[in-house]
Amino acid sequence: MTSDILVVGTVSPEARAAVTGVVKSLEKAFNEKDPIALGEQFAERASWTNARGTRLDGREEITEFSTVAMKSFLGDSFARYDVVKLLEVAPDVIAVNVVQTPTDSTGSPVDGPRGATLYVLARQVDGWHIVAGQNMAVDPRTV
Repeated sequence: MTSDILVVGTVSPEARAAVTGVVKSLEKAFNEKDPIALGEQFAERASWTNARGTRLDGREEITEFSTVAMKSFLGDSFARYDVVKLLEVAPDVIAVNVVQTPTDSTGSPVDGPRGATLYVLARQVDGWHIVAGQNMAVDPRTV
């Protein structure tokens, strides 16, 4: 996952590993339909806009929405998250571009819209967390 990542600015190997680890933990939580683990990837004070344009503020609201979504319209959705770019915004703040590829439950790619996601991660007292982000569904032909 880290070999083909465009890195802009100074991102240490440790920060790169930690940030990509958050993204992989988010992917795992999504695919396992674990809203608690998903919510833990976000900071307590975070802002997230999902692919449907719904803005969620704070870890608690993100977790609550994910609990309902994973039991309904996202119940049969799975994806692979690939980090494609890291941009150092400020010390301990990194913008992360992610391409989301729809998969089946075994991880094999399937047809469907892809996600173009921007996460902003910041180092917190308890580690790296997403502080802001937005997901956008895109036509697979444009990615």
